[in-house]
Amino acid sequence: MIRSIKAALFAILLASCSFQQNAQEMDFEEYNPTSTLVVPGKEITKAKFPFIDVHSHQYRMATQDLSGLIKDMDQMNMGIMVNLSGGSGDNIKNILANINEHYPNRFVVFANVDFDGVGSPDWTENAVKQLEIDIARGAKGLKIFKSLGLRNKDIDGKRLAIDDERLDPIWAKCGELNIPVLIHAADPKSFWDPMDANNERWLELKTRPNRKRGDTDPAPWEQIIAEQHHVFKKHPNTKFINAHMGWFANNLGKLGELLDEMPNMYVGIGAIIAELGRQPRNAHAFFVKYQDRILFGKDSWQPQEFPTYFRVLESDDEYFPYYKKYHAFWAMYGLNLPDEVLKKVYYKNAIKLIPSMDTSLFPMD
Repeated sequence: MIRSIKAALFAILLASCSFQQNAQEMDFEEYNPTSTLVVPGKEITKAKFPFIDVHSHQYRMATQDLSGLIKDMDQMNMGIMVNLSGGSGDNIKNILANINEHYPNRFVVFANVDFDGVGSPDWTENAVKQLEIDIARGAKGLKIFKSLGLRNKDIDGKRLAIDDERLDPIWAKCGELNIPVLIHAADPKSFWDPMDANNERWLELKTRPNRKRGDTDPAPWEQIIAEQHHVFKKHPNTKFINAHMGWFANNLGKLGELLDEMPNMYVGIGAIIAELGRQPRNAHAFFVKYQDRILFGKDSWQPQEFPTYFRVLESDDEYFPYYKKYHAFWAMYGLNLPDEVLKKVYYKNAIKLIPSMDTSLFPMD
């Protein structure tokens, strides 16, 4: 009996030592402690004002039951969702038919351009013509994916630069039709930087190694971003919404200079709320100064993640968690934006840029 008790105690001691050793040797990505800090504040599950999400992706909208989306939208006070993945031709036609039959005032769709075949005879003319058809059917903007500048190639196998002159008629046509272009160019600069102890995106690159790029893979980051800005400057009559704050949310001083330089450029806050939440005073001042140029957007459709956006924008809360450690291992702080700034970010700026939306859903005081 005594031997069995001693054996059990010894086993418990070994297990305890093993647990302590494993805890001491855990990887960084496993270390995610619960904060002991006690400060005022609470989660905000519903936006203070109805808002327009200008950056969403719904890939089955041509056939899906939209009532589930409406339920989630109503719970968070989303007035209108902009689906940037409309495609073109029959797909966008079917999406618009589904929307118009069920919820015509709650969804907006942007068309997309298929860049396969650039350089072949009549490609540019046909692309512009298809865009005109898609807009005539009811699309209200053009979304450009990051594949332009990264993966798209012309018929000769060369990387298709964002500012390739063969694309100029597309940007010009958007200006003529008075529709915005929401464009995502490149990825965070850190994806091009050395993956070492100085890289803030180390954990993301470790867990998602396919996101790591070499210095010139497929071109330097600075070159791709410059190509985008060249297009903005070359087409001043076209309004561009720069997704993800153009990857300058971590350098708002530089972003302000770009906004001053290019008055036809606007920015969306999709997927970069963690950058804003770690610089509350600086970001507050930026939003006040450029309140007419910033639009709400979330990007990936994860309803449970929206409260972090609301809390960063609306509250003055301190040190609350972000929802993806590999995006941000730091805590968030609220910007405490004034109501008028919130209204512009949530819906007024989008209404100015995107034509023919139902404004009855929003207070227009």
